[in-house]
Amino acid sequence: MNEVQRAKPNQIVDAQAQKIVDFLTSVGLPAENIIATAAEREVIGNNLPAFIESLPAEIKKDARYLSKFVVGAGYGLFDYSLNSIWNEVVIDLRKKAVYYGLEIFFDAAVGGGTNRHMYSTGADLGTIKDSVLLDTCRKLELISDTTYAKLKHILDMRNSIGISHPTNYNINAFELLGWLQTCVTDVLNDQPTEAALQVQAFIGNLKRYSNPIDAATTQTIEQRINDLPTHFCGNILRTVFGIFVAADTDPTVRKNISIIASSIWNACLDEPRHKLGIVLEGYKANLHQDKYALGEQFFDIVGGNAYRSKSERLIIINELLIQLNDKHHGWDNFQHELPVIRSICNYIPDATTIISNISEALFRAVLLCRIGNGVSYCHGVSPGGKPFYDQVLSYAGDQYAAMVMASLSHYEIRSRLSNGTCRQQAKLALEATKTNVINPRLLECLDYLSANIEASGACAWSNDFKKLSAGHINWP
Repeated sequence: MNEVQRAKPNQIVDAQAQKIVDFLTSVGLPAENIIATAAEREVIGNNLPAFIESLPAEIKKDARYLSKFVVGAGYGLFDYSLNSIWNEVVIDLRKKAVYYGLEIFFDAAVGGGTNRHMYSTGADLGTIKDSVLLDTCRKLELISDTTYAKLKHILDMRNSIGISHPTNYNINAFELLGWLQTCVTDVLNDQPTEAALQVQAFIGNLKRYSNPIDAATTQTIEQRINDLPTHFCGNILRTVFGIFVAADTDPTVRKNISIIASSIWNACLDEPRHKLGIVLEGYKANLHQDKYALGEQFFDIVGGNAYRSKSERLIIINELLIQLNDKHHGWDNFQHELPVIRSICNYIPDATTIISNISEALFRAVLLCRIGNGVSYCHGVSPGGKPFYDQVLSYAGDQYAAMVMASLSHYEIRSRLSNGTCRQQAKLALEATKTNVINPRLLECLDYLSANIEASGACAWSNDFKKLSAGHINWP
């Protein structure tokens, strides 16, 4: 009797399924590969009830998608069932995005391009492609890497063999049941990681906190940030930057961000820093002057000007070099050179950040200031600027050492070398240049100049030096 009762549901479904096939045939529509075979439907009938019974009552109570799945699978419309469960996955992932924080989610999904302003509400999630939704949920740890891989496969199959895609491939029952289990167990009945929840709480609290944060709170925040995975730090950096430059941000919130911004910046890898530089350039290109001004302030706070876009840095550094030259030749140059060279070093903190297009102008301007104006006071060199000049000269290495040496014969520097004090400083400048040079011939050239320049500046363009450096300096 039990076996008869178990068979009845399949018999009924089969009868209804056959009626559908017969109807399709009668009206001249394709009937093959529309409904799964009886054997495949039997697999569903034998296994699906046990899985559904295993689910908690609170999950099943409002699970209309499961009802649609059962109806579709029972009638053999497996692609319909797959579409039903996938639609529920998308709805659930969107709910997770809303809970996590749309501002962070859209920052991670869309980035800081010109279209970012178009994404702000839950309704805008509908314009995000399913693949981008998956990628972003993985990035924010709203789903695990394993779940992401499974869902990516399900999405690929849904897109390839779904209702709206003509195909001869038939989904088999065990595949369909496996996909159902993944979607229900790994997504619909799953929660974001603890780290993801911490980020969500931090951003939410930061935006609502209207009092200045004290030293103890700052230290706690810094420690928590340092404990987070680096990709979360990148997400926080992008979102905090967006809050900082927003016109409606409370001044206290902006002040609090300025206190913790450096800690967030230092906890990040280079990629999110460079991306933020591109965002800043975008503000300027799109005439968002207020956002651009606040963005520049943010980059100054974190000491991140080296990560601004190359094209923007090129323009800014070139302007600073002109300023440095003007200050050097102007009144009270010792004092006025310092802030300019400090700014230059902020944009060029190491050798890797030198832009080749302006490298010659950079080393020539710095060398001129480092040699000084030959007066007795402070040996003619700005005492505050001297460490920065030596710092830049030390970047030369094998790539730019020849450029520094060739600059000694430039007419403006050449005229300075007639002064004994300037020649003494030129020797010290050459020693700074030598710091990171490895090439033996370049070292020999630097040693030659260091040994002779105090006695005569002409050694820098003598025939002996030209022969010695011919392989590295193109002499006229």
